[in-house]
Amino acid sequence: MKMSKQKDKISYWAIAILLLAIFSLSVVNMNEQEETVLTNSGTVSNEKIGWGIKRSDNHEQPDLGKKNQTLLEQNGGIAMGNKEKKYLYLTFDEGYEAGYTPQILETLKQNNVKATFFITAHYINTEPDLVKQMIDQGHIVGNHTVNHKSMPELSKEQIQTEVMDLHEVMKEKYQYEMKYIRPPKGEYSERTLQETKELGYKTVMWSFAYQDWDEKKQPDLVAAKKKILDNLHPGEIMLLHGNSKTNTDLLGEMIQEAKKMGYEFKSLDEFEQ
Repeated sequence: MKMSKQKDKISYWAIAILLLAIFSLSVVNMNEQEETVLTNSGTVSNEKIGWGIKRSDNHEQPDLGKKNQTLLEQNGGIAMGNKEKKYLYLTFDEGYEAGYTPQILETLKQNNVKATFFITAHYINTEPDLVKQMIDQGHIVGNHTVNHKSMPELSKEQIQTEVMDLHEVMKEKYQYEMKYIRPPKGEYSERTLQETKELGYKTVMWSFAYQDWDEKKQPDLVAAKKKILDNLHPGEIMLLHGNSKTNTDLLGEMIQEAKKMGYEFKSLDEFEQ
């Protein structure tokens, strides 16, 4: 009788342990499913891609990374134009105003060059007159999102808010319809490319950039000019930061030298693949 009770007790604990194991496995599976939903749309990857290029310094088009470039272009994005035509597409990232954009705009006006300015919500909230000046002078204003957050870290709903809230403000304040987007920090994924495309946007990366964004560590003027001019190449989408004193001071001379070398500045609206 005592032995029977012991067996019943062992059986009870065995069943309890088995049920606990099944429950734990179910929770793990649920968590895995939630992670899949968060990071993938179907079979679409949310692997974060940090845009980078390998410069050539010989006026030939740089290596953008075949896989990343293909993924970008498959989703309607651009980073570099036609390799046979000496066209340059000048773009500026403007997260905030450091006091240089008025001079940049004047230099562009004097040299008859149209550029694209990618702005954040902070910029439009603090510098509405400069945004209006960009539009009035025929420049393109692009979407750099509301808060400049890495897009692969955001949900689909958050991306829509980051992009479309800024879009609607531009439309309301200036009757201006944004259509180009530059992912903050140069970070994107296959998922975010698809989602911004669904919002009606074309992603614009770049085929030239350099370390110009830190106001406290501005590049040497002569060295920066040489780096920019040595790396000019057909179809180049040039990224400069509007908070750079170096860029502001060398912009006019750079434009004139590039024109002497046979390059022609084009708007993104005139982009040729």
